[in-house]
Amino acid sequence: MNERWRYVAASAGLVADDGRVRPTIFAEMSALAARTGAANLGQGFPDEDGPEWIRELAVESIRGGRNQYPPGRGDAALRAAIAEHERVRYGLDFDPEREVLVAAGATEALTSAVLALAGPGDEVLTLEPFYDSHAAAIAMAGAAHTTVPLVPGAEGFRLDVDALSAAVSPRTRVILINTPHNPTGTVLSREELAAIAAAAARVDAVVVTDEVYEHLTFDGAEHHPIATLPGMRERTVTISSAGKTFSLTGWKIGWACGPEQLIEAMLAIKQFLTYSGGAPFQPAIARALSEGGSDIEALRRSLDHRRELLLDGLQRAGFTVMRPSGTYFICADASPFLSETVPDGDAFARRLPEQAGVACVPVSAFCRAGSPTAEALKNWVRFTFVKDEATLLTAIERLLARR
Repeated sequence: MNERWRYVAASAGLVADDGRVRPTIFAEMSALAARTGAANLGQGFPDEDGPEWIRELAVESIRGGRNQYPPGRGDAALRAAIAEHERVRYGLDFDPEREVLVAAGATEALTSAVLALAGPGDEVLTLEPFYDSHAAAIAMAGAAHTTVPLVPGAEGFRLDVDALSAAVSPRTRVILINTPHNPTGTVLSREELAAIAAAAARVDAVVVTDEVYEHLTFDGAEHHPIATLPGMRERTVTISSAGKTFSLTGWKIGWACGPEQLIEAMLAIKQFLTYSGGAPFQPAIARALSEGGSDIEALRRSLDHRRELLLDGLQRAGFTVMRPSGTYFICADASPFLSETVPDGDAFARRLPEQAGVACVPVSAFCRAGSPTAEALKNWVRFTFVKDEATLLTAIERLLARR
């Protein structure tokens, strides 16, 4: 592996001691779960497919000949549906011809945005913990990765606003945020978003926002796109996808909305990544966004029930848990179970499949190695409640038996 790509892999935390590129923590823990027969509450993919009527639309598209390259910007009907979704839900007006871009999932959209907007000598600021692909995209761009912590407390994980102000510098070209947030499950408040907006305006940075869990909020929490704040529409790229909203993660249909000049910059990168894809899935998702409101609400209610089930089970098993306001993840402090031989959350997560038949993910995997946030959260692990109820009950039973 040459030095450039060794650097990228190392920055993403994917270089093992022997120098080889290792799988992501999600793939690693899922493989461990499969090998041990553990209930997999580590990797966040649904056990059940999305609504049948949406899947049947894709089948009809395949049979109807929608099997060749769709337009590079995305199917026109899908771009129109995305723009309408943003208008109806949030009051944001985007031109579907010039201000909407369809991508191979939110991951490609995020990577395209970072590669287009930042480079060597620039800084990209993220929240910490952060989703692993964010760090990889920053490394590929050759930019410096800076972070601001989300701190656990009585009201969940909250943004350290003072640390944000200190971290944003004249070199900050992009502020990349994720709300609702993976892995913590927090939904950024209007006050937190306003602090980010003010910091971006102060240094003329672009905000790239990962909103793939936008519809999956609980306990009355509301998701507010930062693009709705005064002055932010013109400096924000808003990214989402159909994967989490409709439980169709393998379709990889994501999108970005933003000012024309930012979308054009992303298109210049994206057209040499996948160019386009998902031809039969794009018209199906267009219909889903227009007609699938009841399916989204049904999924949210079901996830809320499963969230309560897992929260209760983890607490009875002895964990201190942080109640999530969004996503489909629960962060739990594993300190009561640690010892000299199991000294932190990473060791705990790697032992748990064999010792208890349950898989989770260490929160440290979402942090920069050796950072203050990684140290503060070294004993924390993340469980997902997007699995079916039977899997959750099995996991809870096994954790209670281990207590």
